[in-house]
Amino acid sequence: MITTRFLPLLSLALLAFATPAQVKKDTGLANLSADAELVETRAEVPRLKDAATYAMKDNTVEIEISQYAGYAGLVAANNGLEPTENCLFFKKHGFKVKLTVSESESWSPLNSGRIAAATTTADVLAVYGKQFQVVVPAQIGFSRGADGIVVRSNIHKINDLKGKILAAPQFTEADFFLRYLAQEAGLAVNMLPDLKAAPDPSKVNLVFCADAEGAAAIFARDLKAGRTRLAGFVGWAPFTSDVVDDSDGKATLLVSNRNLLVIADILVVNKGFAAANPKIMAGLVNGLLEGNALVRDTPEGSLDLLNKSLKFGDRSKTRAELAKVHLANLPENIAFFSGAIDAAGSFGGIYQSAVWAYGSDLVRNPVDADRFVDTSHLKAIEQSGAFKNQKIAIAPIHSRTGQTVEDDPLLSKNIRFLFQPNSATLDPANEDNLKNLEAIKTLLQVSPGSTVLLRGHVDNGLIEDFRRQGGEALVRQQALSAMELSKNRAREVKRILIEKNNIEPARLDSVGRGWDEPLGKTPAENRRVEIQWFTVE
Repeated sequence: MITTRFLPLLSLALLAFATPAQVKKDTGLANLSADAELVETRAEVPRLKDAATYAMKDNTVEIEISQYAGYAGLVAANNGLEPTENCLFFKKHGFKVKLTVSESESWSPLNSGRIAAATTTADVLAVYGKQFQVVVPAQIGFSRGADGIVVRSNIHKINDLKGKILAAPQFTEADFFLRYLAQEAGLAVNMLPDLKAAPDPSKVNLVFCADAEGAAAIFARDLKAGRTRLAGFVGWAPFTSDVVDDSDGKATLLVSNRNLLVIADILVVNKGFAAANPKIMAGLVNGLLEGNALVRDTPEGSLDLLNKSLKFGDRSKTRAELAKVHLANLPENIAFFSGAIDAAGSFGGIYQSAVWAYGSDLVRNPVDADRFVDTSHLKAIEQSGAFKNQKIAIAPIHSRTGQTVEDDPLLSKNIRFLFQPNSATLDPANEDNLKNLEAIKTLLQVSPGSTVLLRGHVDNGLIEDFRRQGGEALVRQQALSAMELSKNRAREVKRILIEKNNIEPARLDSVGRGWDEPLGKTPAENRRVEIQWFTVE
């Protein structure tokens, strides 16, 4: 299941907005239904073929990639797709590489030794777990806008997806992207067998398609036909932008990963081959880093080669695709695997987020992320002094200005911080408080430029007692006290995030709402700090 962001099958314009009769006629499939893109919902992770060691032929390492600009560094280092002695891998390390652009499932071939390596995203490893006998020697980069969630225009944040149905390709980075955000919003995900099944009103509901093109097509057709079965779909460009552009304002991009860096591309290598060929592994990692540097430093010089190899259409389209990726350098690789990266998701963080997002029903007995990682080649390159002038350079891509603090957040979630009674004193050593502070820090970490609004609340359960004791005058007096307490509680959380968690003050704001916005009927529900997360899109 290699990353399939750019699947050049039927034109979306022909497929997505055709009537069922037109689809039947155009495709020649007489029995094609209006929901033909849907595939069977898998209640279990697919089983892979048994592990076996890949054997090189003709001094050539076979690697599968997809038609995605994030793999431009590999293409540049190899001087194209075909094995050649005129490439960095051969000139510096003595072996050749064959890159195959494929959108088919490649995990069983990789596991069973039919290919040496492939490219994918970090979340996939959490899904396939211990059956997946691969090694991750390097990060390739971050997706910066290739993936996204497209929804109906009346939906403004992730929380609005509660009770709604979306289409997605299962067990891909798109599936994970939606699950990750739903989890952060406090929403569970429910998998439906088809669109005839009733959605769970308390969860985000998913139906599945083979790829992003199918998910885009079935949602676009719902829009065109005036149906309301689907609230949106999760996929990747160009299908996300195609649906929005052709929807006459009925659809919008809720969020992309332009500034939400939890989709990280990695190189995965057949485990037996990696163990038997440490010198080739070192050459693969070094060549990848050199190729990434070549494209990062002089992108214009690589456009023709990349366009010829990946067939984006022309130089301008290739340039546009490159703008949707961040190719990782050596210090970014080191920080990614060590967890020290402060402006994006780390390998361990993304891996664990995927385990939690998919849940124990799908990811049973998850293995530790460390099982897959071998950073020895990265560390050897670092010790050699190569790439010594490179620095971590991940920064927000700004495309929106003038957002006020109370404008539409991407999502909101309620967090229970434990304060002393009638006090704004927060116990920073309390385990639950520590977890909550770390969760806020992680939100800001994985999304460069994002900000958090802390909205303090207090319990409203004593209002009637105040009214009986002193009438409306006492209620108003206590309401002012409640407002001040809620402000102070939000400010206290902000202070600790700045002083103890090293968050930039400019990325945090706080307000108090007193008892004016009760969440439920119990005191515990209403003594809370609501987190609103604003990302840059």
